[in-house]
Amino acid sequence: MREGLIPAVLGTVVSASGAALLCSKYKFAATGILGFGLAHMVLGAIDLVEHR
Repeated sequence: MREGLIPAVLGTVVSASGAALLCSKYKFAATGILGFGLAHMVLGAIDLVEHR
């Protein structure tokens, strides 16, 4: 399995759950979850590109 694929997929799942929570009463927590997921997506993508 390619290095960086797991953080990228995990970031996608976490970002989707954070985006789904944006319409709830927990907007502040949802924003943090969304940012956490986006950071994982970026770091996973960097690993995928770096270790081709």
